[in-house]
Amino acid sequence: MSARRLKLVSILAGIVLAGAVLLAWTQPWFRLVVESPQGGTLPITAAGDVAAAPLSALSLASLAAMGALTIAGRVFRVVLGALQALLGASVALTAGTALGDPVRAAGSAVTDATGVDGAESLQALVDSSAATPWPWVALVVGVLAALLGVAVVALAGAWPSSGRKYSAVRLEPADPRSDPAAAWDSLSGGDDPTDEGPVDRGPTR
Repeated sequence: MSARRLKLVSILAGIVLAGAVLLAWTQPWFRLVVESPQGGTLPITAAGDVAAAPLSALSLASLAAMGALTIAGRVFRVVLGALQALLGASVALTAGTALGDPVRAAGSAVTDATGVDGAESLQALVDSSAATPWPWVALVVGVLAALLGVAVVALAGAWPSSGRKYSAVRLEPADPRSDPAAAWDSLSGGDDPTDEGPVDRGPTR
């Protein structure tokens, strides 16, 4: 695979993974059955925006990093790759934490439905909880995003350099009189930019 294609595939993979995290964030994560204080039971669904609220910010940050990678030089590619690895690990950690304690992750949804707050009180109310596939999707995607970041760091030197239009070097004309801005400044100062000074006509007889 050529260096240019490797760069394109890596960036597109990062965009797809960030989009998958954002999609998972919008989907239902946990379905719980809780006892109602008024009697009976209540079915409650907690979506990703409740169970894993940080995922939206993490996915948007990953998209921004992918955009920056399109023009970054070698040093900044390493920095952005490390950032991508950190963002992917954060996504995986957030999803894994929610899977480890679904009641706590869905606590705000249970509180809204029952009016009961407090970790122990919520645990006592929940009869059953079940995870949908979406938190697992977020967990796997987070791991893949972290591995992508590591790959970007490792392969930063193999990517082609950015184009000249992104260079911070500005070339100045050798003759200031050929620069329209310099000529205008000279005219504003009372000088004639077309005046080439005295002409040496050689020795007179």
